[in-house]
Amino acid sequence: MSDTINVGAGDRLSRREVVRRGLMGAAGVVLADRLGLPAAMAAALAPRPARAKAVIQIWLWGGPCHIDTFDPKPGAGSDYTGPLEKPIPTNVDGVVIGELLPQLAKIADKYSIIRSMTHGINGHETAAYMVQTGRASGGRVVYPSVGAVVSHFRGHAAGYRGSIPPYIVLTEAQGRFSECGFLGSRCKPFATGGDPGRPRFEVEGIVAPGMTDERQRGRRELLHRLDTLAKAMRGDPALAAFAQSEEEAYGTILGDGAKVYDLAEEKDDVRERYGRNTFGQSCLMARRLVEHGVPYVTINYKGWDTHKQHFQTVRRKLPEMDQGTAALIQDLSERGLLESTIVWWSGEFGRTPRVMWEPPWNGGRGHYGPVFSAMLAGGGFKGGHVVGASDAKGEQVKERPVYPCDLIASIYELMGIDPSGALPHPQGLDVRVMPTPAEGVASAGVLREIM
Repeated sequence: MSDTINVGAGDRLSRREVVRRGLMGAAGVVLADRLGLPAAMAAALAPRPARAKAVIQIWLWGGPCHIDTFDPKPGAGSDYTGPLEKPIPTNVDGVVIGELLPQLAKIADKYSIIRSMTHGINGHETAAYMVQTGRASGGRVVYPSVGAVVSHFRGHAAGYRGSIPPYIVLTEAQGRFSECGFLGSRCKPFATGGDPGRPRFEVEGIVAPGMTDERQRGRRELLHRLDTLAKAMRGDPALAAFAQSEEEAYGTILGDGAKVYDLAEEKDDVRERYGRNTFGQSCLMARRLVEHGVPYVTINYKGWDTHKQHFQTVRRKLPEMDQGTAALIQDLSERGLLESTIVWWSGEFGRTPRVMWEPPWNGGRGHYGPVFSAMLAGGGFKGGHVVGASDAKGEQVKERPVYPCDLIASIYELMGIDPSGALPHPQGLDVRVMPTPAEGVASAGVLREIM
């Protein structure tokens, strides 16, 4: 049998390329059948059953430094490491990470590190769009983020009926791109506002500042007593629909939906384990949301754009991140939720490997898209592995490049979303979940080595 496959219009792909590009789903099965591929290859093209039910995305807005976190370079010298020159071993033989991540070092067997993420973009907006959608910005189509795509397939299209929206952002919208893209407002995330680290998490539109649940109930009862029109037109279909909407809204404000946001229901030792700060309690809140059936949660964790005072900032933020992220992964594991929940840790890019000691930066790090790190845990991703490598100074990819579309397609596959499937476009355009080869988006293949 020939080593190439004719796919029409004079194009030929190697069998390895067919599998690498992930031609899956119904189209892949038909293609395999028509081409008379071996059974093993046909099986590789067939849709895989979903292993993950939810994603928790830890989005480090501004870009965390790969050298300070998951890709330390102690041999590069102080111009690259700064004062953070002593990486620590993890519980996986041969794998070391940054010295300010001792809690994550203890559970490295539960997550995998990607040290060869790359896209080469150094602008916040364009890099964030690339990492969140898998596509370059600037075209006529505004593509949806991963959260919006999951919201479509695992929320509205799947008959999701939860009182909480299927796509939640804790706590502020990311603001650098349109998360829902052409999928529209139905797939737009609900940004909670508030601060889960405060005594009461005042979720926007659900928990009113300074108002108790008792007062909220009293106001509703007073409204019903004064609403003579509803009494006079009892049984009217339009008013019945309005009453149903009101019931659902108050179910979110005062019912089970509101209880999900009430962190006071958690034991003190659990809250302490995550860290009594905004990020730690956001991680705890994310666990509660996926436990409640929400399929996609983003923790928008700001403060990583460290052009100045980089090391002062990361000495404060990395221990906070370490505690919250490690507690989340461990807690999900202990509750039997890690097998069905993907934890995705990343920013839009890394930071310049060489420290900018000169004024006005005085020890800062700039934007850096040629190589950076990401971390994946749960939902079918293996733990205890390292994918790819950067060079000795963390400046370029040395082996196994991983592009944003590769990582995203891997997440979709584990969620049971066909990367080659169609997305509904309001103008009827033929748009696929992931880029087709014709779009020219750089790809090196899904993360099969950790799936």
